Amino acid sequence: MNTISGDKVAAAAKAAMEANEGLLRLAPTWVPRSFLQPGRRLKLHPDHYYALGKHRGGIDERWFGSTTAADNEGAPPDEGLSYVVQDGQRFTLREAIEHLQADIIGAGIWNTYKKWPVYSKFFDNMGPIPHHMHQNQAQAKAVGREGKPEAYYFPPQMNAIGNNFPYTFMGLEPGTSKEQIRKCLELWNSGDNGILDLSKAYRLKPGTGWLIPPCVLHAPGSLVTYEPQWGSDVFAMYQSLVEGRDVPWELLVKDVPDAKKQDIDFIVDLLDWEKNVDENFKDHNYLEPMLDGNSSSEGYEDKWVVYGEVDGQQLFSAKELTVQPGAKVTLKDKGASSMITVQGRGRIGKLTLESPTMIRFGEMTEDEVYISAKAAANGVEIENLASECPLVILRYFGPGVNPQAPHVGDRKKG
Repeated sequence: MNTISGDKVAAAAKAAMEANEGLLRLAPTWVPRSFLQPGRRLKLHPDHYYALGKHRGGIDERWFGSTTAADNEGAPPDEGLSYVVQDGQRFTLREAIEHLQADIIGAGIWNTYKKWPVYSKFFDNMGPIPHHMHQNQAQAKAVGREGKPEAYYFPPQMNAIGNNFPYTFMGLEPGTSKEQIRKCLELWNSGDNGILDLSKAYRLKPGTGWLIPPCVLHAPGSLVTYEPQWGSDVFAMYQSLVEGRDVPWELLVKDVPDAKKQDIDFIVDLLDWEKNVDENFKDHNYLEPMLDGNSSSEGYEDKWVVYGEVDGQQLFSAKELTVQPGAKVTLKDKGASSMITVQGRGRIGKLTLESPTMIRFGEMTEDEVYISAKAAANGVEIENLASECPLVILRYFGPGVNPQAPHVGDRKKG
């Protein structure tokens, strides 16, 4: 596979768009984390979870439609970036968008952000990860970064087993004081700093999800999680030990200004206190799928799985499309999306779709496609070519694309 960059990408990206009627085939993007243990449900070959070397950590994430680089120590500059593959060549989705701009992501997003500002991933671990938060825009800007709200959906197809701890601690118990959190940070080097004693764990249920605003503590559990999120890799980990494993102070202050890395009061004040101690946390953050329209009789269902606003803005949304055997659907969306096939086989436009059983590191698959804004507006035909198995696709959208999407709590109201 020939990797190209620079001026060559413009012609190659345009040719790929023309050949596939506005669709781009994406290669798998694998990301390791040195401080976590892979859950081994990403369909990677068992020998390849440490394909980048033990020093880099196990591969526990696959990123989709990403123009965001992973912030990992020792990582190459393109780690986390999605590659478009066409006619024996490959080039980053980031460069394709830089050249073709609104033709790929739509005028609204390009004019506002000059980039694709979101991405999604599968996140897969054997056990829980540290109680942490992601900074908001103002906090991240102080260190030259962007904030990161995110959302969860737990695909049933990826969660036949729940691994060690299918529960997630979220927020803080109502009544928790800042002084209690301060004391936890003071105890960092004394072993377990006890911050989970001040939080509540929610059992994770496949086929449901959560919306997590920035500055809200959360310790994701061991279900495979589909995570649409803002295009940033900022975080601050507030838990000193996880399952007996050390969490270094450096992971708490990774995205804290240098002058504040030992300022415990400053670090405590990074938390959005009102949202963390919300007495109705589940009502304000829990998501269940909501059907868009009534198309079951036509052989397909398109469900909202991620929806809602963060501080009054819809920053991302996601849907789960299920197409029954032999059925076809022409999708017309309001904007570009990035999709991953999680079950079955079929086609989208001229491109084959198939959810693989096992993937070797570096191997190409036929399960991931970027749907440009132009293709979304014109409509793309998706067909299930299997005789028995439903075709299931997840796709996520950028900011402000779906004002018609539900709000958090709408299902409960209904």
